Amino acid sequence: MDWIIAVILGIVQGLTEFLPVSSSAHVRIIGEFLLPGRDPGAFFTAIIQIGTETAVIVYFWKDITSIIGAWCRSLVGRESRSDPKVRMGWLIIIGSVPIVVLGLLFQDAIDSVLRSLWITATMLIVFGLILGVADKVGPRVQTLDKMTWGQGLGYGFAQALALIPGVSRSGGTIMAGRFMGFTRPEAARYSFLLAVPAVMGSGFYGLYKSLSEVSAGNEMVLGWGPTALATIVAFVVGYVVIVGFLKFVQTKSFAVFVWYRVAIGVLIYILLGTGVLQPL
Repeated sequence: MDWIIAVILGIVQGLTEFLPVSSSAHVRIIGEFLLPGRDPGAFFTAIIQIGTETAVIVYFWKDITSIIGAWCRSLVGRESRSDPKVRMGWLIIIGSVPIVVLGLLFQDAIDSVLRSLWITATMLIVFGLILGVADKVGPRVQTLDKMTWGQGLGYGFAQALALIPGVSRSGGTIMAGRFMGFTRPEAARYSFLLAVPAVMGSGFYGLYKSLSEVSAGNEMVLGWGPTALATIVAFVVGYVVIVGFLKFVQTKSFAVFVWYRVAIGVLIYILLGTGVLQPL
């Protein structure tokens, strides 16, 4: 049964990681139904995110290797530091700092009280509405080659909000990008690129912590086999979603995701209020 549950959670992760709807919230909620009284856990969620972020690396392979190559060459004076790719490398580094620092500072809360479904439902609704406002207000013509250092840091703090289930990492960064004037495709693209160091780091940290817990005699909610399967499924589904989402944002607004988030948030409130779901 755990293998079937792993496949389902892998599909959920792959479908929701790159959409502004909060993958951690969906894995948390679906996990509550599939594993009554057995929350898959923050570390399971972090590990299967390795699958979806690997999909990002594969899809953006040329962009990522080009940025890394230019950034490394700039360190030894073989590339101008004003080169857009070098600058993008530094922006991604700067933008990754907030989620690392805040993730370490608030790790205990992230793994416990912040996983309450009351908080998740509230974040889905509140940040869904904020995303809707961000998508509509003001001019939206800026491209990534014009990003300032302040905007890069702003993107980083927006990504850090995703430490709270229900906010959505992609939702937070896209929301910030739209508020700062970036086009939908550019905001979405940078959301993918910025996610790679933070989410891969979180995933491998989760892997390390899980190894430590198992070696200490603690049993994982889902074993290593099902967790690995969920990660592979998340990679395959995630890659398909990246292709579809980038095509979608070329011509469509984020309104459908706003209404979806509000509807899911309200549904969770109802299920919590009637005792169908437990907050923790």
